[in-house]
Amino acid sequence: MACGPAVLPGASEINDPTEDSNRAMFGLNVAVDRALVRPVAIGYGTVVPEPVRDGISNASSNLNQPLYVVNNILQLRLDDALRNTFRFLMNSTFGLGGLLDPAAEAGLYAEETDFGETLHIWGASEGAYVVLPLLGPSTSRDTAGFIVDTVMNPTRLAFAAPESDYISGANAANTLNTRYELRDEIDRLYFESADGYAQARLIYLQNRRYELRGDQPTDYADPYADPYSDPYADSYLDPYEDPYAQ
Repeated sequence: MACGPAVLPGASEINDPTEDSNRAMFGLNVAVDRALVRPVAIGYGTVVPEPVRDGISNASSNLNQPLYVVNNILQLRLDDALRNTFRFLMNSTFGLGGLLDPAAEAGLYAEETDFGETLHIWGASEGAYVVLPLLGPSTSRDTAGFIVDTVMNPTRLAFAAPESDYISGANAANTLNTRYELRDEIDRLYFESADGYAQARLIYLQNRRYELRGDQPTDYADPYADPYSDPYADSYLDPYEDPYAQ
């Protein structure tokens, strides 16, 4: 394995050797979202009051903090590990088990990370772009990271049923809340975009590379920009406009 972080591809580089099967999986995910996920998320967001939804999402996020700490240590980012540890302890005690977020009010924000980033720090290359069932866009490296995170998550290992079921329920509710809050953006991507697959791929890869690049210089481009739009559209002049008009 390489020594040091892996070299990140440029913002426009795409490695998608299984595009046909990925497009098929994307289409299936969109169909499941249309028939099931979106209606349930809209119902959840409409029926459950926002303070309750926020509390559940806070608790779900808090339960991920120990996993962040593990990855921080594996990445030798000990400052981040301490910050995430203090945040977890503060929210778990003064935040009523994570329902509230007093740590953020004190300026102590989560240093989110995952084993995919750990693999990047260890020198593993990005690999090919893949679309996972229900989970959506990923890469071969991030898919491996997701599997490891699922297995080694300290919160999951610390609790047995029924507590582990409550954790899974909180995570599912947080996912529904995210789908509800981002409904307009996701609806445009899934149902209105000329090529939703290409747009989703662009958003994921550029955002992920931006996260991993950190403070390094980049040719990062806005992943939410319409890839079919004319970049010079705003520079066009109206030939009928009075150039002397105020």
